[in-house]
Amino acid sequence: PGTQARYLEAIAALARHYHRPPDRLTQEQIRAYLLHLIETRKLAQSTFRLHLSALKFLYRRTLGESWPVLALPRIATEKKLPVVLSRDEVWCLLDQVRQPAARLSLRLMYTCGLRVSEALRLRVEDIDSRRMVVWVRHGKGAKDRSVPLPQQTLVELRGYWRQNRPATYLFGARSDTRRPDNAVRGCLKAALRQTAIRKKVTCHTLRHSYATHLLE
Repeated sequence: PGTQARYLEAIAALARHYHRPPDRLTQEQIRAYLLHLIETRKLAQSTFRLHLSALKFLYRRTLGESWPVLALPRIATEKKLPVVLSRDEVWCLLDQVRQPAARLSLRLMYTCGLRVSEALRLRVEDIDSRRMVVWVRHGKGAKDRSVPLPQQTLVELRGYWRQNRPATYLFGARSDTRRPDNAVRGCLKAALRQTAIRKKVTCHTLRHSYATHLLE
């Protein structure tokens, strides 16, 4: 869903640029637009790559065009060292999250190594306290899996459940709906501003830190 939304935003930007529907544009207009993104807007490589991928999907896959301009080689992704927080930094950051549901969902991502979408899709019955595991349904690649559930995380989950009594999803804006990803990401960014941590931190960073700490 996130990729779909970003592709739609990229195509909408193209339509706004020319004030015309994308299916009425020519190959030369697409070439000029790509140059505009590089030379005028000076997009970062990752952002330009996103726009190019969206254009390729629309014109090649949807409209069936075989324009040479769409045959641009894929831009190599820069290889950078990942951001890895120390354990103290992680707990300091999570303690600053004010909303209980967002704070506990982020703690679950870190202590169980879950993706943000996986944590927010968890239902009450996915917490298996007898086996001390969390059941992840339809994870990446539409695969189910189980992950170990730390005792302290279970204690916090039980306290959260007693107070909020979620009916379906553990972390819902309402009892029967999932809390949106961007709401949790926003809480994480707000918490980051309250700390002395000066790093680019995302929900993915928490999961990566979990994996790194397991290997220590």
